[in-house]
Amino acid sequence: MMWRLIADDGVPASFGLAADEVLAQNAGGETGQAALRLYTYRPWCALAGRFQNIENELHLDYCRANGIEINRRPTGGGAIIMGSGQLGIALTLPGRGRRTYGHARELMARFSAGIRSALAEFGIEAGFRRKNDLEVGGRKIAGLGIYRDPAGGLLFHASLLIDLDISLMLNILKTPFEKISDKEIKTVAGRITTMRRESGTRVTLQEVRRSIARSYARTFDITLAPDEFSPAELGRIYELQQKKYNTAGWIFQESSVADGTGGGKVKTPAGLIDVRVAMAGKMLKAVHISGDFFAPESAIAELEGRLRWHSGDAGAIEQTVRAVYAEKENELAGVPVGALLRAISRAVADSEHRMSGEKKEPYGCFVTPEGSHV
Repeated sequence: MMWRLIADDGVPASFGLAADEVLAQNAGGETGQAALRLYTYRPWCALAGRFQNIENELHLDYCRANGIEINRRPTGGGAIIMGSGQLGIALTLPGRGRRTYGHARELMARFSAGIRSALAEFGIEAGFRRKNDLEVGGRKIAGLGIYRDPAGGLLFHASLLIDLDISLMLNILKTPFEKISDKEIKTVAGRITTMRRESGTRVTLQEVRRSIARSYARTFDITLAPDEFSPAELGRIYELQQKKYNTAGWIFQESSVADGTGGGKVKTPAGLIDVRVAMAGKMLKAVHISGDFFAPESAIAELEGRLRWHSGDAGAIEQTVRAVYAEKENELAGVPVGALLRAISRAVADSEHRMSGEKKEPYGCFVTPEGSHV
């Protein structure tokens, strides 16, 4: 079987998104042409997920003042930044009637195999974890997404972190932090990693791109034929840019679900527990746990990850938290479970109170939620 291999760099946000959609349309057409596209965006782009309120996820004034392009992906998930250090990976396949592909998690686990294999070539062991992340030692190295085009094509999206300017990211993306400081940058650095950090080398974009192509060919037993967009495809891409991705109607569309933020603190003999939550209606988008207690960063990250895009029901939260404590009893011994649950409950109640009033103070989160809708 032969797939097209397309490589391009420094593309504008609207072009990058429109090009992936055109390839998905091709895959859903009569020819069913599959393609692997490996590309980078023009520094910098900020891309919200399909179902996010963009004003809640991005510091729009900062983006405008610094010439940072903003747009919205057709795939779900959280807001991300893209530039020369983040490799965009788009796999488009025929998807109409392919029930054997399974649900979103199965799809992302399956189609990310080529990325995991490539990372292994650099000595990096990554696993598919939680809802839609590739992680290394509990730290996110790639975000994944799935979209099914109306024409029947399937689009698998990934953003692989070769390198990342965390302080810039926190200036662009709204986060659970009230202010950005060295402490917050260090906290995020404990949740996210890059290929350069994990490999200990200045791995280059071209090295990664070649490795990804080799790994997909090997993993899926296919041949990749280097190709470029045809004039007809470029015409469709430009038309889609103008009619969709460059329009305010697409970029600034709003979800009917209100977003909100809240905080809760509980003092314990072991130290202060400070919890902040981001919510979409009754759903937890993200939970950030901090304080002056003693616990491994990985155990706190596991708690936060399990509560991402989780029911806001108190009973469901308690069940999940106690399950993590059962798995990591020693690591979390310094954080009393009852006190943590009270802090989370207070944060959720605070968010609900804010959302019920006239003044809304929503924000986005730097984590990437599930957004499949396949």
